[in-house]
Amino acid sequence: MRADTGLRALVAQQERPGRVDAIVLRPGRRVSAVSVERVLAEPGRGLIGDRRAERAQSIDSARRRELTLIQAEHLSTLARWLDREPIDPRRLRRNLVISGINLVGMRSPFPGSPLVWRIGEAVLIELTGTCDPCSRMEEVLGAGGYNAMRGLGGMTARIVNGGEIRVGDAVSLVTDTV
Repeated sequence: MRADTGLRALVAQQERPGRVDAIVLRPGRRVSAVSVERVLAEPGRGLIGDRRAERAQSIDSARRRELTLIQAEHLSTLARWLDREPIDPRRLRRNLVISGINLVGMRSPFPGSPLVWRIGEAVLIELTGTCDPCSRMEEVLGAGGYNAMRGLGGMTARIVNGGEIRVGDAVSLVTDTV
């Protein structure tokens, strides 16, 4: 057992980096989402090509949702609960599908001390909250879709440092922030 077992040390302990499995952009409200292989992330705007990036997010509360993430491993759980085929992440309209790392564990348990995460080479993000499902999930996933998504809707984030995100990029904790 490690000698340094304080909560900050535990939060910083990651088995391995996560991975970006898919990038989803929502070009407009109620317009089909599209998958892309790469995208530019810009602080204050979000992902270029996503509807939220059309206008600058100058209000701090709006900046909390510059980016949405969903756990790849939860897609198969949702499909089983709903007795459906594998769920196409475009239907759920979250920007990044992340595998290999617990998204909830990416959010800091320390008020005022956010954890900063690196995606690929340059992009830095901090998780800001949960991305709760909307009533539209019932329409998209069928009966029970809203309740199935509760607790599995993903996380929201703000972009600290921009750059390019690509499918396959690693997602790892910037350790000097813990």
